[in-house]
Amino acid sequence: MTSASDTGSARAGTSGTPHPIVVLVSGTGTNLQALIDASADPAYGVRIAAVGADRDGIEGLARAERAGIPTFVLRVTDFPTREEWDQALADRVSSYDPALVVSAGFMKLAGEAFLDRFGGRYVNTHPALCPSFPGMHGARDALAYGVKVTGCTLFVVDAGIDTGPIVAQVPVPVVDGDTEESLHERIKTAERSLLVDCVGRMCRHGFTITQRKVTLA
Repeated sequence: MTSASDTGSARAGTSGTPHPIVVLVSGTGTNLQALIDASADPAYGVRIAAVGADRDGIEGLARAERAGIPTFVLRVTDFPTREEWDQALADRVSSYDPALVVSAGFMKLAGEAFLDRFGGRYVNTHPALCPSFPGMHGARDALAYGVKVTGCTLFVVDAGIDTGPIVAQVPVPVVDGDTEESLHERIKTAERSLLVDCVGRMCRHGFTITQRKVTLA
């Protein structure tokens, strides 16, 4: 796969060997676990080459270690500038030659160096139907606004906040009596299925990005 902006194109290759991905985490890693479970099936066609994090001692890293997946930690505070951290992250991820990079609850924004290297093949999920309710609290903001349907979005990361080209979306109804926690949990359930399905398809069969339109092969 080659890198691409949202006005270019990108396509994953196909072969008989599993396609390597790198997954980035910051927390408990439930989306990561869904990918670990899926990749245990050879037919899924994906191998998690490494799991990276921006902090130590998190369950996401423990999940990877229990599965025998290499891990690494790069803390922003260990670098003189945010730009140097971003460059180090790009270099470390690049060392695994991933077909795709997946943010699975990674709470740091990618910078210019990282997007220069992985633009067009770095994906993330958001717990709302983009472009609605961007930012840290998608479920809370949707509930406060009073929408009847929200959901989750898988998108290709760009320099904005939850603004990249949309790969796929799943609607999730808001029901009477929902709290932020109950709504977010249903969104997360849908999000895990969406992530597993689309990452597999993107790696096995490829995809293109043309003027913000993502097409799965």
